[in-house]
Amino acid sequence: MLRSLEMLCQRYYFQMYYDDLPLWGFLGMVDRESKSDPSEYKYLLFKHIHFDIFHNNDRVIEINVQTDPNVAVDITEDKEVDVKFSYSVTWKETKIPFESRMEKYSKSSSMPQHLEIHWFSIINSCVTVLLLTGFLATILMRVLKNDFIKYSHDEESLEDQEETGWKYIHGDVFRFPENKSLFSAVLGSGTQLLAIAIFIFILALVGVFYPYNRGALFTALVVIYALTSGIAGYTATSTYLQLEGTNWIGNLVLTGCLFCGPLFLTFCFLNTVAIIYSATAALPIGTILVILLIWTLVTSPLLVLGGLAGKNSKTEFQAPCRTTKYPREIPSLPWYRGTIPQMAMAGFLPFSAIYIELYYIFASVWGHKIYTIYSILFIIFIILIIVTAFITVALTYFQLTVEDHQWWWRSVLCGGSTGVFIFGYCLYYYHARSDMSGFMQTSFFFGYMACICYGFFLMLGMVGFRASLLFVRHIYRSIKCE
Repeated sequence: MLRSLEMLCQRYYFQMYYDDLPLWGFLGMVDRESKSDPSEYKYLLFKHIHFDIFHNNDRVIEINVQTDPNVAVDITEDKEVDVKFSYSVTWKETKIPFESRMEKYSKSSSMPQHLEIHWFSIINSCVTVLLLTGFLATILMRVLKNDFIKYSHDEESLEDQEETGWKYIHGDVFRFPENKSLFSAVLGSGTQLLAIAIFIFILALVGVFYPYNRGALFTALVVIYALTSGIAGYTATSTYLQLEGTNWIGNLVLTGCLFCGPLFLTFCFLNTVAIIYSATAALPIGTILVILLIWTLVTSPLLVLGGLAGKNSKTEFQAPCRTTKYPREIPSLPWYRGTIPQMAMAGFLPFSAIYIELYYIFASVWGHKIYTIYSILFIIFIILIIVTAFITVALTYFQLTVEDHQWWWRSVLCGGSTGVFIFGYCLYYYHARSDMSGFMQTSFFFGYMACICYGFFLMLGMVGFRASLLFVRHIYRSIKCE
């Protein structure tokens, strides 16, 4: 009973879906009228709900819910109360077409005060991109130009002069990284996740499905993940064989399990928790079997087909410089040149470009708000990709200038570090912005958000490496390497 009183004091509400239309209502109310002492308050639990349903022929257009304080039960006293809940429905005709029934919810996200914040988020992100682009154009390219002139002058005048800087390690910069199979699997999974994100945005922008209908969104994610598994297989296997790997079958298995494995284990744990708590969030066994069948009959075969296509592509790794037999020793570097400080620097700028929009996304996924401005979200996503690529390229260049040639894994870690920042924001949101409590809510929030952040890490890590590889190939192709 004390829990019920606490819920009424904190104005808990229920959320339902009828024909994919969301509706909300309060569980009860606290009667404070003409009472100053909290001990005299009355705690009323609504026991009757009335639904107004507007329809156009046989299609539901709008639904509203009403609760009547006059039909409520007084639960102020600490004793058991037998409550019989009831509901009533009124059907009303409307001429609003079925295609326009979601405009009511879109307007709530498109109100002027909300649009101002969203546009401020875009302006903030664009300023970040412009500053970063300007930095690369004025500083990095000027330094590169001076390097090219210096190295060209050295070749013409003093061929025996000792080389310094990034040209000094031209024989090591294209040395393949350790853990080739894991590295290739990261690139394969990251490429697949990027393709999934792009497809979801396309579907949302053209209106093929309603992304604010979570059932349709989750279904689309499962289907698109299954259909794009061939991208992961092709990318991982072709990269692995370019890196002179031999066990491509093992690499393919690792690629298939790298993201799907942790996600499946997390789902099993959280679904078990939901079953123990008798929550409606628990998926029935039939749905789980359908997902397993999709993974067995669609995902796995496409993954193998993609791997076979990557194996038969026989693409060789394009390295402008010949790799020496023995690696050079990396000089002693200051602490801020280490992996962790570089990841912190790399993740801060991309995160600063998206953090304003994160609140609305979290409030939509974990709260009662509805997010419908997908064009703005798509712009933010593109900016995130660009900023991640730029900052990773800059840090890769600075790493090479101090003669540290182990940039392969570093570019992946720096690019994916934004996922770590997003998880840090999860901690802030949980403690400062949400009212979630209890083991089930906590485990669901951090469990699924950890999987999402891990997906961002893989996707942005792939983006960071691809951008760095293009940059490194460009600068070493521009000089004479012996």
